This record gives sequence, structure tokens and C-alpha cells, in this order.
Amino acid sequence: MPEFDFHAPRLFVDASLGGGQTVPLERNQSNYLGNVLRLSAGDTILVFNGRDGEWQAEIAGRKRPDSLMVKAQTRPQDRLPDIAYVFAPLKHARLDYMVQKVVEMGAARLQPVLTRFTQVSRVNGERMRANVIEAAEQCGIISLAEVADPMPLDRFLGQREAKRLLVFCDEAAEVADPLQALQKVEGALEGIDVLIGPEGGFAEEERALLLRQPNILRLSLGPRILRADTAGVAALALVQAALGDWAKAGLGNPAVSR
Repeated sequence: MPEFDFHAPRLFVDASLGGGQTVPLERNQSNYLGNVLRLSAGDTILVFNGRDGEWQAEIAGRKRPDSLMVKAQTRPQDRLPDIAYVFAPLKHARLDYMVQKVVEMGAARLQPVLTRFTQVSRVNGERMRANVIEAAEQCGIISLAEVADPMPLDRFLGQREAKRLLVFCDEAAEVADPLQALQKVEGALEGIDVLIGPEGGFAEEERALLLRQPNILRLSLGPRILRADTAGVAALALVQAALGDWAKAGLGNPAVSR
């Protein structure tokens, strides 16, 4: 039996889930199910809340869907690998794209940081959270990534846990094999922070501050300069393949003791 049901619609609900429970639908959810998906009473969907796993639920309501009857659990709650995506914010459309792709890649936390060359100083956290939910609904993900408030880069570096691995993706680094470098990381990992800078790159004093950080791995992402959103996908693919839950003994694998 396949792990994922790719045919049933999926919906995030901010309510506790359990067999026999009734979950009222918000107006936009009712509109989505009834008018967009053309579903009605008696049809079934999959629901999740990021805490109680994934459940099959039946739509109820006379004129329009107004609630869900929770039936049976289809998947228990999982957890994401302990990977934080730390990034300089982008403009709206590209930020939307980046958030969606980072969620698909399995990041557990999104942390915007402000640098000297960051082009966007204000971040719409609610919009980011909406993109996190939409990506999770579409991709069979049942654990929601946390969206943190933006902060200056130096403040983030000053308060981050030193035992976490800081993967610093630096366009000024010598081009080498990034996957091999990640695979050579030794010792038990207590989380990974993947840092992608702004399109203008890091200022020299920022780079110097970063290189003084404990437990840092400086990476080149190849011989070409990547756009910031592309660099994020590339970096997370490398980290997941070498150290994350794409690897046999990755972060987030409950069978592995780290």
C-alpha cells in the first residue's frame, strides 16, 4: 500500500484531530471545498494539523460544506529533520516560491535575517505561513515548518546554539565538491542551520563575522552564481542528501541516535 494518497484533497485545520471528532470549517475552507473542488456532503478528504498526524474526514453540511467528521488516522505524526533555513528576504513573488520549495525540501524552520545588502526590509510573516500551509497541503507533508520573525544577521549569530552546524553558502568560497564536504562532517549533530545570503552577497565584515563562528562549514555551490531562491533549493538538496532525511542515517530519523 502506498504511503501517500495522491488523489484525495488535503486540508490543514487548526483544531485537534481524533476519531469521531467534528471540526467546523472556516468560510474560506468551505468555499474551497464546495466551489473550487466541487465537493459536497459525504465526500472524503485528508486533514492534518501538524500535531496529530493525518486523518480521513467526511464532509458534512446541507447547502455547503460546513464541518468535517473525522474518521480514521491514515498516518501518524512525523517530525521534520532539524534543519533551519536562514535567508535574506526576497521580493514577494520570489519569496513565495522560495518558501514553498524550502517546505518541500523538508526544512523545519524558516529564519529571515537582515544583512547590509538585503533588498527587502519588511517581511509578511502571515503570507509566509500561508505559503507553508499551502505547500504542505499539496505535497503530503504533515509537519509544518515554523516561521520566525526577521532579525539582523549579527543578532542571529549571537544567539544561535553553538553546537548546531552552520552551513555557510558563500559565493566567494573556493569551488570544491560540496557534497563530499558535507559527508565528511563528523560527530553527533544537534541541528543544522543553512545560511543563504542576499542577491548582492555578504559584506566583507559580515563574511568575517561568519567565518569566526564555531562549528561552521563554508560551502561553494558550484562554478556559477545562483539566484538566492535557486541557491536555497540547491543547498537544501545537498544537506538532505548528506546529513538529512534523504540519507539513511539522517536528522529526523527516529531510528537514529544522534
